[in-house]
Amino acid sequence: MSEKVMARVTGIGGIFIKGRDAPALRAWYRTHLGIAIADWGGAVFQWKNEGRTEPDGGMTLFTVFDGDTKYFDPSPAPYMINFRVADLHGLVAALRAEGCQVDDKVDESEYGKFAWVMDPEGNRIELWEPPPA
Repeated sequence: MSEKVMARVTGIGGIFIKGRDAPALRAWYRTHLGIAIADWGGAVFQWKNEGRTEPDGGMTLFTVFDGDTKYFDPSPAPYMINFRVADLHGLVAALRAEGCQVDDKVDESEYGKFAWVMDPEGNRIELWEPPPA
């Protein structure tokens, strides 16, 4: 009998970058790539199934943070990727058991559940379990 494997990452929830001049960088993405950057600093890409115009409920964020943000700390990288996950608490427990450097903090809100892990090169990765539909 085969053992059930836990789903880990199911997609990309967001890509976050730091901008030395965040307003100018946001304007560049808006002007040259046509990304509808909102007043809060980012854009939401609603997922759509091929051939359909209606969103399927999933989304990916693209956000330009101010260059002095501490949100990516302790990583020195100017970016952070947010991965969608199916079972945040199960994945965090598995990562800890595997010896990964996982933050002690887990945030839970109306936006879902969030946790953070560092990869071997010191990049901070955000894990996100979306709220139920």
